[in-house]
Amino acid sequence: MTRPLRLLIVGHLPAPAGKGACVVESVGSAADACRLLAGDTGFDAVLVDADTVTGSPEEIEAIGAAAALVVVLDAAELEASLDWLGRGADDVLAASEAGTAAGLRRLHFAVARRRLAVSRRPAYATDPGTGLPHRQQLVEHLSQLLALREREPSPMAIVALRIEGLGLRVQGAEAAEVEVLRRKIAVRLRAGVRASDVVAAVDDDTFAVLLVSILVADDAERVAGKLAAALVAPFIVGGVERSIGVAVGLGRYPQDGKDGERLLRRSVALAAVAPAIGQAGPRAAHDASGALRTAANDEA
Repeated sequence: MTRPLRLLIVGHLPAPAGKGACVVESVGSAADACRLLAGDTGFDAVLVDADTVTGSPEEIEAIGAAAALVVVLDAAELEASLDWLGRGADDVLAASEAGTAAGLRRLHFAVARRRLAVSRRPAYATDPGTGLPHRQQLVEHLSQLLALREREPSPMAIVALRIEGLGLRVQGAEAAEVEVLRRKIAVRLRAGVRASDVVAAVDDDTFAVLLVSILVADDAERVAGKLAAALVAPFIVGGVERSIGVAVGLGRYPQDGKDGERLLRRSVALAAVAPAIGQAGPRAAHDASGALRTAANDEA
């Protein structure tokens, strides 16, 4: 017997039909959903009323990272549906389907597809652009550390850094420059932490740093601030000065959770809704003498 889905509804939508079909919670905005999902990783799916709820790309990405994302449109036309699928939705429903048995069946299918995709991810994949550990490798490493510290917990933290200004939806020469910029970001992050800490690329525009040992609670905030400040200093890419914006989220062990995936999701979700410091964009990179300037750690 299929167990009831734990469903988060964002906006004003009816719960799917059927006795015991879903355990439902509701919030009114994408930002509220991100905050809830940051502290609770037990949801199977999130149903979003896209006609009345607006959210930034970062908020939608954070929601989709936490659970199967199903979007409801008043008229689920092909172009709009494809756009949402391209933004990471697992399925798109017409409003007329949202509260029906057919809609519930679609929700179950979306959750099943999500779980299958996650199970097929290689556990030790690396990010091809930066050579950094990918999301699953970071979670696996963190889970092993947590298991070793189960009897005698000592503080750890994950710092998530969401990058604005990468311009990820590009092709050709510009896409190559984006990959160069990501590599330079990776170099600066590794230079800013200890050899025992782990820097990972958890998404195209999000990096994470696992601080494997912190002495006092303020250490995580201090390191996060230092890393963000290092990244907002300009980079030189293809002879042009490139700046980025950085938003930070923190997940602390043990107070924010004792599960590796939960801690990472929390930090990524908080970074998705946090304001960014710095200013993203390219500009000419010459000093008063006309010579090209270089930024720190630009050797990558």
